[in-house]
Amino acid sequence: MNDVLQRIYEIGIVPVIAIDDAKKAVPLAKALVRGGLPAAEVTFRTAAAEEAIRRIIAEVPEMLVGAGTVLTKDQADRAIDAGVKFIVSPGFNPEITKYVIDKGMLMMPGTATPGEMEQAMAMGLSVVKFFPAEQNGGVAKLKAVAGPYTNLRWMPTGGVNEKNLLDYLSFNKIIACGGTWMVKKDLIEAEKWDEIERLTRQAVQKMLGFRVMHVGINNDTPEEGRAVAALFTEMFGFAGAEGNSSIFMGEREIEVMKKNYYGKNGHIAIGTNTLPRAIAYFKNRGYKFIEDTITDKAAYMEQEIGGFAIHLVQK
Repeated sequence: MNDVLQRIYEIGIVPVIAIDDAKKAVPLAKALVRGGLPAAEVTFRTAAAEEAIRRIIAEVPEMLVGAGTVLTKDQADRAIDAGVKFIVSPGFNPEITKYVIDKGMLMMPGTATPGEMEQAMAMGLSVVKFFPAEQNGGVAKLKAVAGPYTNLRWMPTGGVNEKNLLDYLSFNKIIACGGTWMVKKDLIEAEKWDEIERLTRQAVQKMLGFRVMHVGINNDTPEEGRAVAALFTEMFGFAGAEGNSSIFMGEREIEVMKKNYYGKNGHIAIGTNTLPRAIAYFKNRGYKFIEDTITDKAAYMEQEIGGFAIHLVQK
């Protein structure tokens, strides 16, 4: 996966923006960044699109900016000249798709049928837009057609919202979802940046699904750990399941360590729906990880809270 696609996957939700006043583009982008979504697909549905793209790229460099609703070669040229990292179209136009690819730009044409998907694959594409997603059968349709297309992934857009977001993102063939519910036109026109930030943060929290999984308690020796576990059993009747490095108590809400590990006192395991996205989310906000602890199932952050290390785990 190329770097731009990897970043789109890590961000998970790409706000789709139609903006009439380019002066509002920068405060809008900053609200999205604060909310945890440093990405935008600025659509060429309005005359302000090109200028909005230029302003965001110049003043909010952490944003990953793409152009949407690109229907003509002229729009493609203007978007590329403005500095976008990807281009999206609502439908599959072979001529425009090839034109953008030949320019060396990442292209995600809109597709709705297996025939369109196969044509895109024949052009060397591995990711396409699925549009309009809900009206074309939603995630159920993608699961139905995914079997023959083992190397194809989708970015569904159209009808995706906070209620069905996890239905889409839980399918591993979906790289990200495009959405407008956090950047509705009336909010942009009214310059309600705080509300856009709130909705964005809410969407991110929904996507990541943070939940406390267990608390880990450090001990100096295995014997000390067993004594702590025995106390939980004596006091609360919790059963223990001893492993090589720890003893899980009850329904695994408490992990009694048999040695000192990360964290002054121990660790708090926070589950997440998608570990790579959670790691990218925190790194984008300036947090650091103990890199040699990162696996496909877990990762320790450098920051402690109240003497406890934070241990992200894949649900």
